[in-house]
Amino acid sequence: MKRILVPTDFSAHANNALQVAAQIAKKTKGEIFLIHMLEIPTQINDAITGAAGIPEVMLFIRTINETLQKIKGKDYLKGVKVTESITIGRTFEGILSFSKKNEIDLIVMGSHGISGIEEVLIGSNTEKIVRLSDVPVLVIKKKTPEFTPTNFVFASDFSKEIKKPFKKMVEFASIFDAKINLVMICTPNSFKSTAVSEQIISNFISGFKLKNYSTQIYNDLNIEKGILNFSNSIDADLIGLCTHGRTGLAHFFTGSVSEDLVNHSIKPVITFKI
Repeated sequence: MKRILVPTDFSAHANNALQVAAQIAKKTKGEIFLIHMLEIPTQINDAITGAAGIPEVMLFIRTINETLQKIKGKDYLKGVKVTESITIGRTFEGILSFSKKNEIDLIVMGSHGISGIEEVLIGSNTEKIVRLSDVPVLVIKKKTPEFTPTNFVFASDFSKEIKKPFKKMVEFASIFDAKINLVMICTPNSFKSTAVSEQIISNFISGFKLKNYSTQIYNDLNIEKGILNFSNSIDADLIGLCTHGRTGLAHFFTGSVSEDLVNHSIKPVITFKI
């Protein structure tokens, strides 16, 4: 994962994501594409593309460029190639389009608030990018001076369609020599016996050469709570999930997560498109 895209709105959350992206780039000898999405009224957009040159807007763009240059000078980016870009348009559409055109391997985004996984699910732009991105999306919850996810939870139903994104997940985990904790969450609505669950996971991983991993069956009231509770119980550094478009996360996560539980989940989440 050498081509890393980091969208920024110049917030602290975006800065947190950029710091993590820098650490990944240094490990993979990769580069960062720093993009700022400028959403402006259609008539102004038409004026700019038509070279009408509205002074106020041009000044605004120049200010953004200056801010991007200051960010590029941050100490934590030393030694990392950073290419900045300003794109005019709707945020999530622009980010996804940029990702495809520039053959991005990984998108790293900051998440607002303290709502953990709930923010990934319902946050407007973040949720859309997580749901629609063809490349993995890493969502950072808080300031992370040292991003070393050596204890990685991958929650899944371990169906055949998961094998392709799982390969990408293994590649990501190998960057950090992470232990992969494979977990199947069993709930009253999706109950499987331990023997059946273990056999499903065993069959799934048989085609992969995994070194440092464990398999777990975890019972809980619903999948969301199961993932959060299991991750907390082993003090996981990162949670990995798979999604397949519109039915992805919305289908995988059903029910609500209590405010107290979610507020304690500030772990980063990485998603992989099926």
